[in-house]
Amino acid sequence: MNKTVFLYTLVMAGVTYLLRAAPILIFQKKIENTFIQSFLFYVPYAVLAAMTFPAILESTRSGLSAAAGLLIALILGWRGKGLLTVAPAACAAVYLVELIIL
Repeated sequence: MNKTVFLYTLVMAGVTYLLRAAPILIFQKKIENTFIQSFLFYVPYAVLAAMTFPAILESTRSGLSAAAGLLIALILGWRGKGLLTVAPAACAAVYLVELIIL
């Protein structure tokens, strides 16, 4: 059993290293294409949104309170408010809606 765990760990480390080293090995020059630059710039934001959005909708007791929190967060974020303003306001909106509904 110890050999299989060691082998799994070794394969996992190899795959992780290859995924991180591949862009450095493939793209050795500066990327001049503006489309690819903008694509690579927005990838972290898209991944973060894809991981966060389902959790927002499923973390409350009702979909209405989740929608209220999301709406407040979107409005405040659109107006340029910081995270320390948006997060408590969205939490307060969820709390108030759940307090009223349930």
